[in-house]
Amino acid sequence: MQLSRDLSNYSYPVSDMFHMPKTRDEWARYELTKEQVDFFHLNGYLPGIKLLEEWQVDQLNEQLPEIMDPGHPNHDLLYEFHSNESEDPGKLLFHALGHWRMTPGFHDVLWNPAFVMAAHQLLEYKAVRFWHDQLFCKPAKHGGVVAWHQDYSYWTRTKPMRHLTVWTGLDDATIKNGCLHYIPGSHKWGFLDKPVLTGEMEGLKAFLDEKQQEELNHSIPIEMKKGYATFHHPLLVHGSFENISDQPRRAFVINVFADGTCTDSDEALLDGVPPIRKGNKLEGQFFPLLCENNISASLQNS
Repeated sequence: MQLSRDLSNYSYPVSDMFHMPKTRDEWARYELTKEQVDFFHLNGYLPGIKLLEEWQVDQLNEQLPEIMDPGHPNHDLLYEFHSNESEDPGKLLFHALGHWRMTPGFHDVLWNPAFVMAAHQLLEYKAVRFWHDQLFCKPAKHGGVVAWHQDYSYWTRTKPMRHLTVWTGLDDATIKNGCLHYIPGSHKWGFLDKPVLTGEMEGLKAFLDEKQQEELNHSIPIEMKKGYATFHHPLLVHGSFENISDQPRRAFVINVFADGTCTDSDEALLDGVPPIRKGNKLEGQFFPLLCENNISASLQNS
């Protein structure tokens, strides 16, 4: 099949990277346990969920240079592109949004059944819609930081807050190469102001009380093998330190929300995406439905 230049035209997988479940038993193999769901709601995150086989990681890494090439003719499809977004002149941090529109692999990971099932459960069995994707790539030895922050502080143009983030490694993530760090339970701190995302690591401290500032010193590093993912709540405080290792640290992020979430702005939500009038539901070509409520009806009643 000859694919469109813009893969957002397809609200379904376009490759054979994933087998899509068709029965209750096929979906059930991806179901999180009650203990995992409870851990997420208590701590605000759930790490160590295998989403990709090694061959799938390899396919994505083969497609990554196409997206990172600033001269690629399809870069107009991206919502953002930063060859280096780091505020530190001695560091590098590649950051882009919208790559799901460019390559089949990064398009189809949105419909990865292991991801979709987990997101469906963690959003309390609601139908799941795609919000946007992100790439964060830190080169060896001088990769920049992603400052402490809450995701939703950058997303207030949508409401209500029924969002979820999943971070998946394309390399093994370690403390030395700049893995994610979480502050357990910080999703219960309430909404905080936002710092510069790629600026000073401790920028969020200006918006915290003394107890919260102290808790930043007791963060939990999320070390994982490539192909594994961690899910977190939109208010969980998290960030990642610089890469001082001899290995790169590449990762992609998928952000989703429960179907029925609306826009809180008359302006375009993402660069190049037609505006949706304030108060209207987010849906359509750029916010496709990834799963419906009915995939879990039999799971909850079994």
